[in-house]
Amino acid sequence: MDVRVIHCLLLWAAHFFLAVPHTTPRVLSNESKPGDEQDACINLIPCQDNGAICIQPCSPSFHGETSFVCEDRKWRMLSDACASLDVQSLFQRISRSELLPCSGGHGDGAGAHLPFVGGGKLGHGKPGDGAKHFGAGNQSCQADFSCIIPDILSSPAIPGNIADIVELLKKISLLLSENVTRGKMQSYSRIANHILNSSVISNWAFVKDRNAGSILLDSVNLFAGKLLLRNGSESIQEPFIATKGYSIHRNTSGKSFDFSMEFNSTGNVTGHVVIPEEELLRLPEASKAISVALPTLGAVLETKQLDPAFVNGMVLSVSLPEELQNVLLTFEKLNKLEQAGAQCVAWHSAERRWDPGACQVRAHNVTAVVCVCAHRRRTYRSFSILMAPAAPRSAALDYITRVGLGLSIFSLVLCLVVEAVVWHHVTKTEITYMRHFCLVNIAASLLVADVLFILAAIVHNTALNYQLCVAATFFLHFFYLALFFWMFTLGLLILYGLLFIFFKITRSVFLAAAFSIGYGCPLVISILTVAITEPKNGYLRSGACWLNWYETKALLAFVVPALSIIVMNLIVVLVVVVKTGRSSIGDGCKSQDLSSMIRVSKNVALLTPLLGLTWGFGLATIIDSRSLAFHIMFALLNGFQGFFILLFGTLLDRKTREALRMNCLSSRRKWGLEKS
Repeated sequence: MDVRVIHCLLLWAAHFFLAVPHTTPRVLSNESKPGDEQDACINLIPCQDNGAICIQPCSPSFHGETSFVCEDRKWRMLSDACASLDVQSLFQRISRSELLPCSGGHGDGAGAHLPFVGGGKLGHGKPGDGAKHFGAGNQSCQADFSCIIPDILSSPAIPGNIADIVELLKKISLLLSENVTRGKMQSYSRIANHILNSSVISNWAFVKDRNAGSILLDSVNLFAGKLLLRNGSESIQEPFIATKGYSIHRNTSGKSFDFSMEFNSTGNVTGHVVIPEEELLRLPEASKAISVALPTLGAVLETKQLDPAFVNGMVLSVSLPEELQNVLLTFEKLNKLEQAGAQCVAWHSAERRWDPGACQVRAHNVTAVVCVCAHRRRTYRSFSILMAPAAPRSAALDYITRVGLGLSIFSLVLCLVVEAVVWHHVTKTEITYMRHFCLVNIAASLLVADVLFILAAIVHNTALNYQLCVAATFFLHFFYLALFFWMFTLGLLILYGLLFIFFKITRSVFLAAAFSIGYGCPLVISILTVAITEPKNGYLRSGACWLNWYETKALLAFVVPALSIIVMNLIVVLVVVVKTGRSSIGDGCKSQDLSSMIRVSKNVALLTPLLGLTWGFGLATIIDSRSLAFHIMFALLNGFQGFFILLFGTLLDRKTREALRMNCLSSRRKWGLEKS
């Protein structure tokens, strides 16, 4: 007997054995289950262990299984792989005979040894099902795949069938994408449209493979990119997927693709793709441009790398020659909230995430967003917009932030210059030396952090490389932490001066402790944060060169130390208030009461910016993140922190003013002597 025949018989036997369903559900847990819990998935009786998994076989007319997870003593569906389609047979009907496993042919093509895998199941059809479709009928089906359309459209778009259809489309894109005619593209679009209908999008939540949406997008892009154009153009429209193509050359005056498609029962959504004329001038020869619009796919693409934002427009894919680098896209918003922020993003096909670094917002209004995006055939071919309702955008807020940062940087530079001029005059005692030493390091840390904040924004907005963004985030994290830890050191120094009057520490001990706290702790925290989260691509947040929050909670490495220091410094201020106001207790003199209140108020005003208490107002933006008033208050207090440090830490200090006056008088005398 021929070896190939034996191989086929063994393969069919294996398929038949694997296709036999289990007759009882399986409960997977660390502990054994009593007999009555074996029917937990079917009867939906309360489960015992949170996190336990129960696997239930499908009904006789379906193959596959359904998984449930125990949450709060109830079984919740985790995934549903029950399917009714036999995609192995469907693929064989549209395949050429040399691509079919065990076809009896003598071809050595890769397809002859590649059994179809759909949704984790190896062919559920009967042996020979594919063979009965050979011959002339099979040849006609290969021309446009139309023979499998009735079977697919008559099947329910349940999660198991969705997964199998995604695998079928992937297989077609990989093995049957040569000479993609209009007929093939129409059939392919009808199959994809069946699982992209807005009425079945919710079923994607229970598809076992969470990357199914990304796989479908890559498959559609691959297949559509090979579409043959008749007479220089092509247009194929289904309700939930549309494909258009044009021939392009360097003398073309710009090409555009316009889409208006159904999104749900309430109305349509539009999209617009423009290839600028200056981009077409890069073409060395005539070529083609293909664009695909998918209005509902954005809802099923996994967004693990995102902040709590969602896709707010259709997904637009473009297939262009490698010479073309940028494309202009206009998206109509699905949700037209006035305060909704908009972010242009590209789908990173290798990392399967939305990447804001490849796009920039060109224009933005209540109804639409115009984006300029970088097109890279291997990474960026699909684009959309995101909406983040919790991020209020305001021209006033942007203006306050810019002015505050500029004034803060100027004030901090001036503060360091003044400290350098008066250093020898104001550091004659140990306690004044320690105070000014902390003040200088606070000013230096905030100055570097403000400059890095601007550089990080530039790095993000210009879509520079990822490593540069990681470096900017690391140093920004380090210097902001250094700012807080030096403010904490100053708070400890104030407590030392108030509570430990007779306990003296040497300058060397203070410097060792101050540097360990001020720079040592931030360095350890920053290094641990990047070392733990960066290998998992969870260091950066999507949309900014700053710490991630929604996936790895890397931002806690800044928030927890900062809030802890704010609380401890608040205690320091309370101690200062008690100490400075104690002299007025029991004294009925109103003038002394007034003097004490003024002294207390002055101390609080002086210490609030120096100890970082203004950062406590950031809690208000967390509690009510949509309040523009809280964001403006926070921007005012912290954007101008450098100015407050100059004012309260340097200019209002009596000894500093006297030292400046002495330096001015000395400079005048020297200038007068030189002139005479």
